[in-house]
Amino acid sequence: MLSRLPKYIEPLQLADKRGELKGHIPVSDLDRLSGLLAADTGEVTVELYFSREARLPRIEGELNTVLHLQCQNCLLPVIWPVKHRVKLGIVKTIEQANRLPEDIEPLLLEGDTVHLKDIIEDELLLTLPAYPKHQHDCLALLADISHTDAPIQSKPSQKTNPFSILANLKNTGDLNGSSKK
Repeated sequence: MLSRLPKYIEPLQLADKRGELKGHIPVSDLDRLSGLLAADTGEVTVELYFSREARLPRIEGELNTVLHLQCQNCLLPVIWPVKHRVKLGIVKTIEQANRLPEDIEPLLLEGDTVHLKDIIEDELLLTLPAYPKHQHDCLALLADISHTDAPIQSKPSQKTNPFSILANLKNTGDLNGSSKK
């Protein structure tokens, strides 16, 4: 397997030649993705195969990595393994994209070359959960830890009523600075 992947690719040319790309890319190189992670360590294993089915140029393959997300319950890191299947149809217009089969996502080309990192990053961004959280009940674990460390209170603290000032004003009859006699 290659250790480095090309920076730019020509997907249509690779599809005509039935090309394949295999290699690794560091997670830290994926700028948009690394900004959403708790830690940008590790690398993405990339296997992409280019072909033409009928007249449709395609990219199929797999992306494998382990991402470190931040739990939205306890704010601690969550290990998120990713094994994502890539199925892209290479198109140049929106009309072509609309005619793709439902199981194929469009890759809209604006020129002949495309930044490979952008394809990989887009696919990984689609795999992220909206609200990452641990599989176990992490809030219960944090509550148990905080109860064992917290000092024991002998009596509950009394809360003050924020409207008690209004009650005093009502009793004196001096609302808005005027008194009626």
